[in-house]
Amino acid sequence: MRLSSRAASLLAVAAALPLALTACSSGSSDTASAASAKPAKAKDPNAGLATGTQLKKALAPASAFPAGFALQADNSADSGSQFLDPEAKSTAKTDCTRLLGTSWIQATGYKGGVSFAQNDYAVKDQTQDLAQEIDEFQGTTAADVMKEFASVATACAAFTDSDTHATVKVTGKSTAGLGDEAYTLTLTSGTWQNGTTLIAARSGGAVVTVMSTAGSDNGAASAKKLTTTVLSRLK
Repeated sequence: MRLSSRAASLLAVAAALPLALTACSSGSSDTASAASAKPAKAKDPNAGLATGTQLKKALAPASAFPAGFALQADNSADSGSQFLDPEAKSTAKTDCTRLLGTSWIQATGYKGGVSFAQNDYAVKDQTQDLAQEIDEFQGTTAADVMKEFASVATACAAFTDSDTHATVKVTGKSTAGLGDEAYTLTLTSGTWQNGTTLIAARSGGAVVTVMSTAGSDNGAASAKKLTTTVLSRLK
C-alpha cells in the first residue's frame, strides 16, 4: 500500500509541472531541479541483521550435542524471513522465574530481538537439558541487553520456584573469551540434583543465550561448549 501511495504522489508532481512552467518561466529550472531530485532513502534499521531463517542455520546442529540428547520439537521456533517490530524494555519488576526455562533472555525485560531462532535438546527422561537461542537487535540494543544480566543476578540472588516451591540461589559474573562480551549465571538449589548454567554472549548485534543442566558441574562445561559452537557458526 505504501508503494501505491508513493506512486500517486509522483503522478501529482508530474501533472503540476506544465502549469508551473507556463505560469512562471523564470523559475522553470528550479522547478525542474526540484522535480528531478530524488528523496533521500531512509536507512533500514535492520540492514546487516540476519533473519530468523538465517539464524536457524547458525544454531548448533544435533551432532554438537552429547549422545542421548534429542531435539525437542515443541521448543523449536524462529521468526522466519521477516523482521519483527522492536519492543522497548519492560519496566515491570524482574521476573526471576524466567531463568528456569528457555528464552530466559526475557528476564532482562527485553522480549527478544527483531529476529530470532531457538531450539532445545534433552535426554529421554528430561533430567538433563541443553537449550540455545540467538536474537538479533537493532543498533546498540544488544549491548544494552548485556548490561541487564548483572542486574538480573542481583535482583534474583534468591527467589522461589513457583512450581516446586524450592529456594533458588543465583550468582553471576562477567565471562571472558566468549564473543564481544559474555555473562554467566549459575542457579542452584538444595532440592536439585544438579544446578543450571546460563550463558549470554554478544557478537555484534546478536545475543546468544544458552541454558544447560547437563553434566555434574551445574551444566557449566556443556553450556560453555554450546555457546562457543554457536558463536563460531555466527561468523
